Amino acid sequence: MINTLYSLDTLGTPMAFFLALLIGIGFGFALERAGFSSSRRLAGVFYFTDMAVVKVMFSALITAMLGLSYLTAFGWIHMDKIFFMPTIYGAQIVGGLLFGVGFAMGGWCPGTAAAGLAAGRIDALVFLVGTIGGSILFNELFPIIGGLYRAGDQGVQLVYDTLGMSRNAFILVFTCVAVTAFWLAEWAEKTRMGRSAYLGSPFLKAFSLALVAVALGLFVLSPASTAVTRAPTGLATAPSADEKILMAKVQEGRDHIMPEELADRLMAGESDLMLVDVRPPAEFNTYRIRGAVNVPLTQLAETLQPRKNKGVIVLYSNGMTHPAQARDSLQRQGFVNVYLLTDGLQGFRDICLKPVSLRPEPMSAAAVARINAWRTFFTADDVSTLVGLATPLASGPKPHVVETDWLAGRLDAPGLKIIDLRPQPEYNSAHIPGSLSLNVESLRGNVGGVPSMLLPATMLAAQFSLLGLNPSDTIVLVSGDKLHDSTLAGMAFERLGHLNFAVLNGGYAKWIHEGRPADSALPAVAASKYPASQDADRFTVDFGTVVTALGKPGTVIIDVRPTDFYVGQKSDEARAGHIPGAQNRPFTEDVVTSSNKVVALKPRDALSAAYALMIPSKDTEIIVHCRTGHQASQTYFVLKHLLGYSNVRWYDAGWTEWAARRELPVVNVAQVGGR
Repeated sequence: MINTLYSLDTLGTPMAFFLALLIGIGFGFALERAGFSSSRRLAGVFYFTDMAVVKVMFSALITAMLGLSYLTAFGWIHMDKIFFMPTIYGAQIVGGLLFGVGFAMGGWCPGTAAAGLAAGRIDALVFLVGTIGGSILFNELFPIIGGLYRAGDQGVQLVYDTLGMSRNAFILVFTCVAVTAFWLAEWAEKTRMGRSAYLGSPFLKAFSLALVAVALGLFVLSPASTAVTRAPTGLATAPSADEKILMAKVQEGRDHIMPEELADRLMAGESDLMLVDVRPPAEFNTYRIRGAVNVPLTQLAETLQPRKNKGVIVLYSNGMTHPAQARDSLQRQGFVNVYLLTDGLQGFRDICLKPVSLRPEPMSAAAVARINAWRTFFTADDVSTLVGLATPLASGPKPHVVETDWLAGRLDAPGLKIIDLRPQPEYNSAHIPGSLSLNVESLRGNVGGVPSMLLPATMLAAQFSLLGLNPSDTIVLVSGDKLHDSTLAGMAFERLGHLNFAVLNGGYAKWIHEGRPADSALPAVAASKYPASQDADRFTVDFGTVVTALGKPGTVIIDVRPTDFYVGQKSDEARAGHIPGAQNRPFTEDVVTSSNKVVALKPRDALSAAYALMIPSKDTEIIVHCRTGHQASQTYFVLKHLLGYSNVRWYDAGWTEWAARRELPVVNVAQVGGR
């Protein structure tokens, strides 16, 4: 698939300028070779003495039309990756008349004048100077003529839609018109000048037949484009009521929302506000505004349908081009509650997130306090406090803990996937509406002779594909009476680089204890193609790394098994005891089980205080392990994602492998001299 500069919203980058410069040079060379550096030849079209303008114009149109159509038919490019000029009758009619009069009088247009200047034509220079002067005059008079500039804005209007034709039929008709124009141009030159280079020649005949054959080929390659998309509407259809509403909003500035207003409303937790990021998933997963959900442009209308004319929908991207076109499209589909974020993501960063110290203008104490409040909110790590926001996980692609209140308000949120990790009979009896069942043990297997290891990325990606998951999805993991089921599934997502997941604190037991909705329906799933990232896992270590760490000062090894297994009183592996130098903090110390069997994490402050006694600093090298990695996944999650320790690694094979390798040292407190 070809990603255009327009689809990537990078038209303002140096690379785009460089490519535009190269294309411009090539375009100028083609014009000069076609004779467009001579105003006499250009003016000849009005006297039917030199029809080069007509030939070149139709050649360019037919080449672009057929080339783009074949790229689309082959699936190499999508139409939504191309910018379509809107139809603005007032501006285009008046502008066309001015252009035509100027071309007839001077024999130049801006492009041909540039080619003429390159060839040393003085009159081309005069014309270009006039063009620049006219542009400056237009800019200065814009407050007066702005109404004309926007008069009759119909948005994007496709000719074949307006005529009630299928796309392929229109292409064939237009190709025949172009072929006819080529023959008429040759005939005109023959009649007026007594000579013609190609009239009746074998080349023109073969060229004409080839163009028609290529146009007909689209009916075979792209049969879907043979259907008429809608009935004829006429060439001068009056704007619809929705179009008038949209234009009124644009004129009055009611089609957008300023970054300051958006920030305040997100912080206030308005339940009827939905912030939609229309950028590609890779960019969304790198950075996003807290409170945003990612929806591809091609799925926008379908995904937002439940929100149609309910509350406020705000679209944003890096710039404003894509959101503006998406807003216009939604408006024509009956959405009247869609707004743009002014200046997009960059504007939000500059206005709301830039530190006060980096701002050149002096600021009042109130303004400083407001900015600091924004920065605190939109760079916070914990989304469990975000109850009330209208979208899924919102502070960036980072694992979190969420509460049942948070999830209850987002069951229908776009891109939110709930995964139930309880045994299948329990899931079949009742589950959170829309949730998918996943046996957590299916994520593990024998790897390199060691049982119960987390599966390789390719196998995990295959499972996620069967579940219909995508990298842009927000995942909420729901456990039964074992919170570490959720964190083990979280390790699978981390292995694939999918950090946009959360653990439901208290799991299904808390959900159902609070009387929240449940059903037994099996959700429909369309398989996806989840990519298998091979380099995202840099946190899993093997026994060799642990051996190296034994003699490394400052490294902390935490054994999270129950204490009687740690000291060697009990054993279910080849040997009893623990790794030399390892500290013991059972994984059960991080959770609390209530009388109604709800297992939830202890408060963050309590966890932080407990681990501060074991670990010197936030950047200390830490290795966590248990018997098979299952329980240790919970400790890893707590240290890495809740408490912010930056250098945490997970020994997946754990005591199963260590005890079986007789060459590795073991400390057995319960048995003096144990090895």
